[in-house]
Amino acid sequence: MTRAAASARPPGRPRNSVDATVFAATLSTVDELGYARATVDRIAAAAGIAKTTIYRRWPTKGALITACLIEAFGPLPMTATTREDFLAESIRFAAAKIAEPGVGAAFAGVFTDAVNDPALREILATQLQEPYLIAIREVLGEPEHRVLFLIDVIIGTLLHRMGMTGEPMVDDDVDALVAMTLRVLD
Repeated sequence: MTRAAASARPPGRPRNSVDATVFAATLSTVDELGYARATVDRIAAAAGIAKTTIYRRWPTKGALITACLIEAFGPLPMTATTREDFLAESIRFAAAKIAEPGVGAAFAGVFTDAVNDPALREILATQLQEPYLIAIREVLGEPEHRVLFLIDVIIGTLLHRMGMTGEPMVDDDVDALVAMTLRVLD
């Protein structure tokens, strides 16, 4: 290979590859060890990269976990044609995501850390919650305070079940949560 051809390729691994590797290692480490024991050192070791690589992208464990959750959740599915179907689809989507290995524990752990960390609360509010808040407000046509209440009830209930039982909510209970939430919107 000529020197010109070698320099045309940027050094190191592509960022998306590193991010995907770190996110997978983060969720598997949280799933295996729990949120508190899933340190950046352990996540870096599981990803096979240097800890400094993580800190260059995410300044704190909370910022890393939030980015990981944003990636894990992705955008809300928007296939429903009615408000009721959209809400039901969104609740089932959240329940399924929280049930994925490591996601529920990561979610609950970063929320717990945010109680005493205003900077982390800001990251969670702007990067994780706000896109969903906007999408849900647009579809439901509800005021922000009402949508925040719905998010609190739905996500809080799903995370509470994980925290109390160590298991995700079963489908019948998710269906009951959907039915209860739909009644609130009537």
